[in-house]
Amino acid sequence: MPPPEKFADVDLSPLNLIKKIAGERIRQERKLRLVTQIELAEIMGISPRWLREMETGARSARLDDHISATLHLGQSLAHIGLPLLCMGHGIRFPPQLLPGDLGAIERKCIGFIVDSAVDALKHDLSPKWWPSSGAK
Repeated sequence: MPPPEKFADVDLSPLNLIKKIAGERIRQERKLRLVTQIELAEIMGISPRWLREMETGARSARLDDHISATLHLGQSLAHIGLPLLCMGHGIRFPPQLLPGDLGAIERKCIGFIVDSAVDALKHDLSPKWWPSSGAK
């Protein structure tokens, strides 16, 4: 019997699509705000050339730089975070959703996380004698 695999097979090709979409969103938002590549690069502490590469979706661009630029421009990270979350669970994120506004999905995810945290806190703070929500 062969030994178990040490590492899982991982398909990183969706990262390239994420970088391409993120780069395009950064470029569009930067132009909408009338911010030059030089200005944004300076704020981020990177070279304008590196920012140009990011905006074109270069494979060599680092995802943390995409995140930094997106946050500096005050934008949502849903187009980066949601596909990464799916990748981590071996689920294919529908690429047709990437160019759209993922804000509603992002808000639902955050709402679910908050609700779960509040429920856990209620459970932790409830005395044993307190009736549970399911009791009549």
